[in-house]
Amino acid sequence: MNIDEILSSPTAAAEREGPANKIVWSSRVRLARNIINTPFPGWANKSIRVDAFRKIRENVLKVRTMKGSFETEMDQLTTLEKQILVERHFISREHAAKSYGSGLVLSKDESISVMINEEDHLRMQALLPGLQINNAWVTIDKFDSQLEKGLEFAYSKKHGYLTACPTNLGTGIRVSAMLHLPGLVLSEQINQIIQAVNKLGLAVRGLYGEGTEALGNVFQVSNQMTLGETEADIVERINKVLLQIVDHEENARIKLLDSKPKILYNHIGRAYGILANAHSISSKETMNLLSLLRLGIDLQMFPGTSHSLINELIIITQPAHLQKSNDGKLSAEKRDLLRSNLLRSRLNGVDRPIVSDNMKIDDDEKTKEKE
Repeated sequence: MNIDEILSSPTAAAEREGPANKIVWSSRVRLARNIINTPFPGWANKSIRVDAFRKIRENVLKVRTMKGSFETEMDQLTTLEKQILVERHFISREHAAKSYGSGLVLSKDESISVMINEEDHLRMQALLPGLQINNAWVTIDKFDSQLEKGLEFAYSKKHGYLTACPTNLGTGIRVSAMLHLPGLVLSEQINQIIQAVNKLGLAVRGLYGEGTEALGNVFQVSNQMTLGETEADIVERINKVLLQIVDHEENARIKLLDSKPKILYNHIGRAYGILANAHSISSKETMNLLSLLRLGIDLQMFPGTSHSLINELIIITQPAHLQKSNDGKLSAEKRDLLRSNLLRSRLNGVDRPIVSDNMKIDDDEKTKEKE
């Protein structure tokens, strides 16, 4: 099996856009479900786990939206292929560690993915570009309802849907969005925003979820509790918070342009200079600098350059994608060399950033700086 024949190309994936996509890169709604009278995957023996996998896979493939989908057992994938799926956000890092008796079903348009026998029997998610929390919820709710025609889920009138981890108990829903917040980071407001969001009972995590770093000024905001609220209430609450964060990020960018244009231009100009000229660069540094280039595009500093170029570079410079395109496992040093070659080649046609009138430093500002 060649995973390149299954997944959309990085170019195609990079061209997907949705509402408020300058700041909200993607929206996700995930549901956790377990089969009645069947031990959770972590407690089940091999035979029970395999039986559950086959039963679930059979019913998932019956759903109309999964026609023509890709399905596999985890032991049929190489470590590199699993990591590619993690980098595309189709599976969790925990699921990548699974093998026999666990699997994945991915819809043809890649909007729905179902992890079978991860922590729970089913972890189904709808993943859409931009700010589309409501659409993602409608998509996965409909999918869940269709699955219930053939599968009976573990449910308690008192506690709701039963899950392996108590934090998923109740609705079993996890609503999240991936946000690009360089304005709040550069203006040093991000910690204040994170604290405010945490007080509202929401979690702020890194690019790949819990326990990961917020590379490239990208933050994942999601609900923490799944008990005591309806799914619709959780979706509505998070959507309101996301809209507020988008407003804060937009305002932070405007203020930076008005009050600190020189500093902003310096950050973006340096990012361009390093990415277009470096001969060795790590994945972490690449992500952080591409974030600044994307901000520069949003601020019209790179006329004629689209988001899709940066989106694609973010995908293809990740370690697994880079190794896949170079036919196998590479040392970190070799990856850094190849990554820099790729970046120089792809950015060769991108002209240096243009300073617009509102970013030029006038005499009054120079005087203030001297003072």
